[in-house]
Amino acid sequence: MALQCGIVGLPNVGKSTLFNALSNAKAEAANYPFCTIEPNVGIVSVPDVRLNELAKLVIPERVLPTTFEFVDIAGLVKGASKGEGLGNQFLANIRQVDAIAHVVRCFDDDNVVHVAGKVDPVADKDIIDTELQIRDLDSVDKKIAKVERAAKAGDAKAKKELETLHTYKAHLESGKNARELSIGAEEALAVEDLQLLTGKPVIYVANVDEKSIHTGNANVEKLREAVKNEKAEVIIVCAHLESQIAEISDPEEKQMFLDEYGLKQSGLDQLIRAAYSILNLITYFTAGVKEVRAWTIEKGWKAPQAAGVIHSDFEKGFIKAEVIHYANYLQYKSEAGCKEAGKLSIEGKEYIVQDGDVMHFRFNV
Repeated sequence: MALQCGIVGLPNVGKSTLFNALSNAKAEAANYPFCTIEPNVGIVSVPDVRLNELAKLVIPERVLPTTFEFVDIAGLVKGASKGEGLGNQFLANIRQVDAIAHVVRCFDDDNVVHVAGKVDPVADKDIIDTELQIRDLDSVDKKIAKVERAAKAGDAKAKKELETLHTYKAHLESGKNARELSIGAEEALAVEDLQLLTGKPVIYVANVDEKSIHTGNANVEKLREAVKNEKAEVIIVCAHLESQIAEISDPEEKQMFLDEYGLKQSGLDQLIRAAYSILNLITYFTAGVKEVRAWTIEKGWKAPQAAGVIHSDFEKGFIKAEVIHYANYLQYKSEAGCKEAGKLSIEGKEYIVQDGDVMHFRFNV
């Protein structure tokens, strides 16, 4: 799955610094707005200790982690929904991503100018939210105009759809994001084709100074309070520190650096974990002498769907799946050991794949 997370934020909140740190790409980071004009895409490997442990046991020719794409979307400003600051282009880029990482400045630094002249994470969040809400309202209004004709002609389905569209319209006009609206799955189909920007899953990345990396600060607390009803994730990251971590290629040195700052994981790990959580994703593995590989799927997927991530033929011609739970693979050291211990199961089309399953698919096309 080519999953993308768009990194957004006002100018000078640390967005491009974070992007560079996460992907080791080199989007230009500068102390002025619009230093990132085209979206930069960075492909990063998803860290997973389970993959490394399986590789130690199998000793394959190659090890392939799953990947995640981060898109650095140029800084939005007030008026973006009306085309200000290349707004149309930027909003189109947001529409294409699966999730949004909204970087919010939660640090004070007189040497880094703030576009609004002061640090206020909630005000910053509201500026971007407003621009996205305005664009969503435009999308909803256009569909209302289209559906109204069918509803007036007596189409029962259109009448129901129109009712839902008006619910979304009122919600957005009240200054709230679409993801805050509690609505049934059937009703939500009315706006599915609109790909509402404020309906996308969001991770708020509170960019703090080094001394606030563990405990956060007053700005972080304000942000948490402001987003508590959004079904959103909030993580604390020091982009400046992440840029230093990104320069270290040796795993042991990197771990020493993290230990020095008392960090259990890097900001990249935090962000990916948050993205997996908010997108409802899990990982399964394939393990053989040729390769040990991680695959990303949605939680709740059945075996044929999971097989289809490898190749569509695997899903079409699915027969059975050989499944070993990760903990059992670790305990019995090999596929043969698991089979001998009765820990390899043969599953059919209804099997729901579990996070960490080690799988081999039987298929016929």
